Amino acid sequence: MGEKVFVAGATGAVGTALIPLLVEAGHAVYGGTRRADRAAALEARGVTPVVVDVFDAQALRDALVRIAPTVVIHQLTDLPQDLNPALMAEAVVRNARVRIEGTRHLVAAALAAGAQQMIAQSIAWAYAPGPTPHTEGDPLDLGAEGGRRISIDGVLALERSVRGAVGLTGTVLRYGQLYGPGTSNAAPKGASPVHVEAAAWAALLAMRHARGGIFNIAEDSVEVSSEKAQRELGWHAALRRSQEVVS
Repeated sequence: MGEKVFVAGATGAVGTALIPLLVEAGHAVYGGTRRADRAAALEARGVTPVVVDVFDAQALRDALVRIAPTVVIHQLTDLPQDLNPALMAEAVVRNARVRIEGTRHLVAAALAAGAQQMIAQSIAWAYAPGPTPHTEGDPLDLGAEGGRRISIDGVLALERSVRGAVGLTGTVLRYGQLYGPGTSNAAPKGASPVHVEAAAWAALLAMRHARGGIFNIAEDSVEVSSEKAQRELGWHAALRRSQEVVS
């Protein structure tokens, strides 16, 4: 028997890759989106659509209490298509708001609904300068300035909200730079890339195996180590949609 799973950001890049993995594993999937015009596409994929804005705390709480999910997966971002440089300054602020205020609302709603587990998307390029490859215990770049500092503050708030929620097993997945279908990059890009389907697999494996904590999710590189995820979750960067899903 599968779990009830609520995916916030179900129509985003990772959410889109994650949905079929959850459905094929036998879970009852509820997909959150703020756009009503995307509900039919979610339904066609075997998902119960939930049209709700993460910034509407009461509506979000009501929705999750009604669903009563066991697991809440946070894949929300607010970034422009193709990471358009002309739009990124404003997007950084919006995305930080999602991580700070949106995560706070989502955690509160999950607790009100009696959820047991939350898995949230973070980033693997927020570490302070220092010896590499970075592991999960390394400090974040709190000395950053400008747009990077805005992003770091958002990441810090998200991770504290998820990890500090009493009554929830909170798991944070620090994804590298996403590439593949639905992302802004067709090929690996950045110092710590990860294919979007491998990123989705990390969320499914965290559901099964994680006892909480923080995990880097990126291809092997000189910048970031994902050894912890490989060891504790059974994750590896070559995982793709075509591989068998076993409950």
